Amino acid sequence: MLLDSFILGVVGAAAAQIFTWLLTFCNFLFLETIAQYQPIGLPNEGGSSVEHIGAYGLWLIPVVTTLGGLISGLIIFRWAPEAEGHGTDTVVAAFHKNAGIIRTRVPFVKMLASAITIGSGGSAGREGPTALITSGFGSIYGRLTNRSEKEQRMLILIGMSAGLAAIFRSPVGSAIFAVEVLYSSIEFEAGALIYALLSSVIAYAINGAFVGWRPLFNLPEHIEVLHFSLYGLFIILGIICGLVSAFMPTFFYETRNYFAKIPIPNYYKPAIGGLAVGLIALVMPQVLGGGYGWLQLAINGQMVL
Repeated sequence: MLLDSFILGVVGAAAAQIFTWLLTFCNFLFLETIAQYQPIGLPNEGGSSVEHIGAYGLWLIPVVTTLGGLISGLIIFRWAPEAEGHGTDTVVAAFHKNAGIIRTRVPFVKMLASAITIGSGGSAGREGPTALITSGFGSIYGRLTNRSEKEQRMLILIGMSAGLAAIFRSPVGSAIFAVEVLYSSIEFEAGALIYALLSSVIAYAINGAFVGWRPLFNLPEHIEVLHFSLYGLFIILGIICGLVSAFMPTFFYETRNYFAKIPIPNYYKPAIGGLAVGLIALVMPQVLGGGYGWLQLAINGQMVL
């Protein structure tokens, strides 16, 4: 499995980079060209730290978010319905219920559809799509090399950790995420950890050699030591964040279940979500895309809520 980890590290790095390029192109096409809106980006990825709004203001944004949702929905539900959603659910289902098998077309469909969704302003992150894309390549590799069911399951985790390490530049965190996201309780797939860590390091090294070693976010060079009395506020903040993180999955799945009951073809439903995001963006453009650029501004102390 050591050689497999190396190979999937290379594949994961390549897949993550292609996904990033596609996402950048779709962002340029939909938001910057059609909507004439340049969102805040990450400086370490070549993004702009200045928001640019064209002659039509923000009024074209609902058009492109709706269009992106429609195109994405048509692609997903025509060729790979199991690729809908954020992606990690499909990986978990493949691991527990489908012997580690993810259909060959799924990573390709997910890569294209997610790039269009996020690039057109859809309020989503890269982690879920990347997890499914690179675990899908791990599954393909396992079938090509005729692996056992146990090895097949491990290969999708190895592939997932490689892709996440390349795109988020965090090899240790990516490996741990890959082996623990499978369970709702405090458990993890210990047997795959060393191989996931190896593939993550390989992918991170390859990505760094080609695009640089800078982290995703810039942190202040000098962080002041705050007064001890403020630590109580940090505890309160931690409790609030924990409650929000517990609420968000429930709200997400309840919303998804509600949309599932709407009596219209499934491929139209992402367009409805895109329209809703676009309308919200008229007053709060921070909801567009992954929001990483806005997070960098917050880290810099330049974003006022």
